[in-house]
Amino acid sequence: MRYALLMHYGEPADGELSEEVIAEARRQFDVYAKALAQAGVLLSADVLQPTFATTSVTHRDGSPRVQDGPFAETKEVLAGIFLVDVADLDAAIGWAGKCPGAQWGVVEVRPVATAFLDGRWSN
Repeated sequence: MRYALLMHYGEPADGELSEEVIAEARRQFDVYAKALAQAGVLLSADVLQPTFATTSVTHRDGSPRVQDGPFAETKEVLAGIFLVDVADLDAAIGWAGKCPGAQWGVVEVRPVATAFLDGRWSN
């Protein structure tokens, strides 16, 4: 079963984290991603750029509206996604608990309802 492990945490201000802290976080995520891959459950992993790089699009009154920044102001932001294929929710929760992002934020475990793979939709 496919699950999205969605990492939510507070976005640090520019310069708030030292290079050593950033390097250690990258190392931890590298170890985590390699463990998922070695277990054969990792489908993809993406780290998102900071919210200042975000563009939001809405479609109102018959035309698209484009604005800089995230649509909603929140304290925690979606920072990255691991897409895994595991046996069940318990397995997904187990992997989420090992995610380095769980140390400083929340890892949301959400079942994937539908996927577009190999040119077609599947459940």
